Amino acid sequence: MQLSEAKEKYIQTWGTLATNWGINRTMAQVHALLLAEGKPLSTDEVMQLLEISRGNANMNLRNLMEWGLVRKELMKGDRKEYFFAEREYVVFI
Repeated sequence: MQLSEAKEKYIQTWGTLATNWGINRTMAQVHALLLAEGKPLSTDEVMQLLEISRGNANMNLRNLMEWGLVRKELMKGDRKEYFFAEREYVVFI
């Protein structure tokens, strides 16, 4: 599983911008990934796509949920937790 060049650039840019606002770069990248994918992703998928550790993925997903930017979803027949970015809080120009 790989990201397209456009998604990769978007994720990197979102992470860089976030550091200017005092937000953790990886947390912003996780958020950007979930926004760009437009479908729920498991922790394993987030880890693989961003090449980050399980602890880093879990911590940043939990923080995004606390901020109300990401929600957890369960898929019928699957024991994994999936995460989806809330899009109504993001303004695209």
